[in-house]
Amino acid sequence: FPRSAEHVAATLQLARAHRVPVFSRGAGSGLSGGSVPDGGIALVMTQMNRILEVDLRNLQMVVEAGAITAAVQQAARVHGLFYPPDPGSSRVSTIGGNIAENAAGPHSFQYGPTGNYVLGLEVVLASGDIVELGARTTKNACGYDLVRLMVGSEGTLGVVTKARLRLLPLPPARASLLAAGFSPEELEDLIVLMAGSPHRPSSIELLDRFCVRLLADRLEAAIGTDVPGGAYGLILADFLGQSAEVAEKAQALAESVRGRGAPAVAILDGTQQAELWGAREELSPRVARIEPTKISEDATVPLGELAGFMRDMDAIRGEFRVEVVVFGHAGDGNLHPNFLTDERDPERMRRTWQAIDALFEAAIRRGGTLTGEHGVGRLKLPYMRRALPPNALELMVAVKRALDPDGILNPGKAILEPASRAPGADGARVPQHSAG
Repeated sequence: FPRSAEHVAATLQLARAHRVPVFSRGAGSGLSGGSVPDGGIALVMTQMNRILEVDLRNLQMVVEAGAITAAVQQAARVHGLFYPPDPGSSRVSTIGGNIAENAAGPHSFQYGPTGNYVLGLEVVLASGDIVELGARTTKNACGYDLVRLMVGSEGTLGVVTKARLRLLPLPPARASLLAAGFSPEELEDLIVLMAGSPHRPSSIELLDRFCVRLLADRLEAAIGTDVPGGAYGLILADFLGQSAEVAEKAQALAESVRGRGAPAVAILDGTQQAELWGAREELSPRVARIEPTKISEDATVPLGELAGFMRDMDAIRGEFRVEVVVFGHAGDGNLHPNFLTDERDPERMRRTWQAIDALFEAAIRRGGTLTGEHGVGRLKLPYMRRALPPNALELMVAVKRALDPDGILNPGKAILEPASRAPGADGARVPQHSAG
């Protein structure tokens, strides 16, 4: 539990001298196993949690890596400012963890993921050297973009101890639109319509029919009527901006949706809106209570492949006899299939892993990728050779070797490095299933 960059540096110097692996860790809220220790040192950053500076003139904030995301959002909001990244774990996740995974959330559709808001970093390298990356300026083309190299590297290239974050003015108003689709093709058409509209929302979220059943009480309370029967799924669109602007956008987009023959279930504001997004935030905990084990994925496909991917998910449910609940950030093509199973039942787990294999095969076949925001971690490591060409993997290994020649930083995560290089080769263990 280090309290300063110097403590982190001393730990890494000692670890390197003895070739002991180091696993940097925040709140442990990640969904791909990226911060799970496997022998060696768990470097838990939660005591380095201070908000060091709110720079109102430059619209920036400097925070330690262990600062809680929601605390950063609130510290900005007090001054009428906005830190846009909004992962579902924001009440517990740390900024360092968000940076490690390049975390996102619903508003990444308009504002982009965490990496878009990181101007500078203090990082401790595997050697124990402390380096300052980036600048106080919002534009910086001076040499390689080492800040973005660290963002999304999952603690395999260095340990982030401090971050300089970019802030925006806080949007004063919000409106929401709820629309139903009665087939995957209809949902894809509506999502593409919204994404390409001049009245483009700030976020476009998807709830499949299983989510709709699970949240029926909350959704009906929000919209004041029953959810349309037979809907394959619902789309939640959110608008942020000036009051007149968001009202106009929501109304215009609702008319466009009705013009496609799909009912715009409701335009919501005030109490209804809070009820709707409260239901969305409650979804993951409700799903987690259905079965003893929930495996949350986040495969991402191009928008024009969403319908086909949803059809793939239906086929996977039937072929492997698995329960899957799908929701996610549809405007980014980033869906979260949640596999419900029981890790105590070997037969169910065997079918679940086969279904997950099929899920990633489908995403890759449709031009997609393994992860939009959860990271590779341990869980997706077996699929990397399917997802990326060999020369891209070799380039990643070259970067890893340059910055961490002894392989002590978070071995067995994010990158397919030779297991023999990792201190204690079983640091590279991954889930044993049919991915190979």
